[in-house]
Amino acid sequence: MGASAAAEMEGLSQRCPLLPAAQGCPRAGRAALLLVVTLSLLMYPVLRSLTLQLHSAITGSYISGSHSIAFINCLNEQIAKDIARAIMDKKLAAYVNILPKSSALYFWEGELEESTEILLLVKTRTSKIGELSNYVRSIHPFEIPETISLPIDQGNPLYLKWLEESVPQD
Repeated sequence: MGASAAAEMEGLSQRCPLLPAAQGCPRAGRAALLLVVTLSLLMYPVLRSLTLQLHSAITGSYISGSHSIAFINCLNEQIAKDIARAIMDKKLAAYVNILPKSSALYFWEGELEESTEILLLVKTRTSKIGELSNYVRSIHPFEIPETISLPIDQGNPLYLKWLEESVPQD
């Protein structure tokens, strides 16, 4: 063994002091493997999303969950119309249904309450739900406005394409 090889083995045994110099240092290999596995797990959602988007672009198919329907309860019809118009003006939705009065039972501050409310059905991109919820909280008269959503799994492809084109991406 030459002087440079011996020096290299000496350096290796200093980095991995518990192993004889002839075995090499498996720590670097394990660390690299751990890094690859960790990055793969962290990147999976991004890679899956990109794959689905590519498949959708090539085939023209709908990606389940790309759009959602948000439910927002309002005290009366005027408030419902004002909130619906404000949502549409900010382009946070493609379509808002204003459903007529419905009865509601709920607990508020430990007491059973009963009221009549107007329900908004807001069709939008799933990626806009957080922004929509924050905006509704800022303009809604309720202390804790109801804004919940469900993803759209399937539907008329032409309608879903229109919905996508009507709501700007982030």
